[in-house]
Amino acid sequence: MSEPRIPLLSIEESKQAAAKMEVPEAIAELSVFRILLRQPKLAKRVNDLLMTLLIGGALDARLRELIIMRIGWSTGSVYEWTQHWRVALQLGVDEADLLAVRDWTERSHWSDADRVILRATDETLESGAVTAETWAECARHLPSHEEQLELVGAIGTWRMISQILKSLEVPLEDGVAPWPPDGLAPAAGGD
Repeated sequence: MSEPRIPLLSIEESKQAAAKMEVPEAIAELSVFRILLRQPKLAKRVNDLLMTLLIGGALDARLRELIIMRIGWSTGSVYEWTQHWRVALQLGVDEADLLAVRDWTERSHWSDADRVILRATDETLESGAVTAETWAECARHLPSHEEQLELVGAIGTWRMISQILKSLEVPLEDGVAPWPPDGLAPAAGGD
């Protein structure tokens, strides 16, 4: 992997900047935040948005992780795929499901909710919005407005994160192998 377009802060510098902005120390150690913390206000807002969607949200964590993994694969974001591979496994998402997001339309094991969430993700990546038909089906599986907002928020947020990661060429942390579990990457530019 090439050098990032904006140099990483040292871990110590990143932790100092994070402490001033009340960003958790563990977050400050991640390569993406070692870059973002060069603009502390931006780093704080990105962290707050991510934590809002990651911790205690209304959207089922498994569905959220399927969305993130699909975006990571479709956009060719090695950092996003690699980070959330570990997050998803820690949350108990089945490894086979994570791998299946690569070509989800070819798999038959998905629940109706899984299928419509992945379709909403792909539609948003392709055209910038969820179609009316897909939205109606999403609303059947995600009946609360909070879940619906987090669905759209998760797709938009991790698409933005993918763009940041790829545009800045954010490297993986030292010792982290890309594209787990098998090193298979999507075709150039993503799915």
